[in-house]
Amino acid sequence: MSISTVSAGPAVSAGPAPLPSTPPARRRARSRGLLLTWGFAAPALVVYATFVLVPVGLAAVYSFFNWNGLGGLERFIGLDNYARALADPVFLGAMRNNALIVILSLLIQSPLAIGIALLLNRPLRGRTLIRTLIFVPYVLSEVVAGLAFKLLLPPDGPFDGMLTVFGWAGPKPLWLADPDIAFWTLFAVITWKYLGFAIILMLAGLQGVPEELSEAASIDGASWWQIQRHITLPLLGPTIRIWAFLSIIGSLQLFDMVFILTGGGPLNATETMATYMVEYGNGRSQIGYGSAVAVILFVVSLVVALLYQRFILRRDLAGAITKNG
Repeated sequence: MSISTVSAGPAVSAGPAPLPSTPPARRRARSRGLLLTWGFAAPALVVYATFVLVPVGLAAVYSFFNWNGLGGLERFIGLDNYARALADPVFLGAMRNNALIVILSLLIQSPLAIGIALLLNRPLRGRTLIRTLIFVPYVLSEVVAGLAFKLLLPPDGPFDGMLTVFGWAGPKPLWLADPDIAFWTLFAVITWKYLGFAIILMLAGLQGVPEELSEAASIDGASWWQIQRHITLPLLGPTIRIWAFLSIIGSLQLFDMVFILTGGGPLNATETMATYMVEYGNGRSQIGYGSAVAVILFVVSLVVALLYQRFILRRDLAGAITKNG
């Protein structure tokens, strides 16, 4: 009796071969590295959570209550504090002042800083001394600078006396007491205080502009102004955008100089969101209302920062990201 052999067909694959498991030594090294990373980051995260996240969260909670800082949180009023702030002409004027300071800083301080930085980047006798003198106002604290100008600018004060020496015979403006002038006086002091930082930042950015490009353009017949316009300024773009971001956020949160010089007056002409918040939250013991203003200021700053990063800094940040292959 013969036995026939029947073919069973093609062999069925049991699936892909299992990947080799990570060696235990490599897993332990990876775990140690992760543990070391979190160990170094933990103190900073604790400090950040304690002094940033927790206060922001508490301010958000307090903003829903009519609370004077004493006793428990009992009078829940929902969004009434926010509605009150957004309907207050004084607060709306403070927001307008902040926006105006942002715009003026970008339109006035930026060209001044770039122009002075370009001049100081050229060979010049005493250049180091000039750079130091320009940076001195920024080193001074806001309180010291504010008190100095408060002593210089009263009626018939030292500044008015200097104007008389230079031939101003008519009545002097009330620099800090006239509602039509006080805001512009404040902005002039702010420009004096922070222009040095912008100039130093621009000078640092100019050090990254290759001299070979300027020399090649000069050999081709380009003038100094053409070199700055078509070579230097485009390459200085990332520095300008970073300074603009810092200037915008600083202008939105401006407090120290205003509080020392004018306290938000006269007649709320120099009021900012930060001085308004302190006036009601601390000065009038309306902690709930002041917290609502603080949350509004936080949200405005956050939204502006995110939009600026999304639409202005996106190219610079994308160029700074590296990937390990």
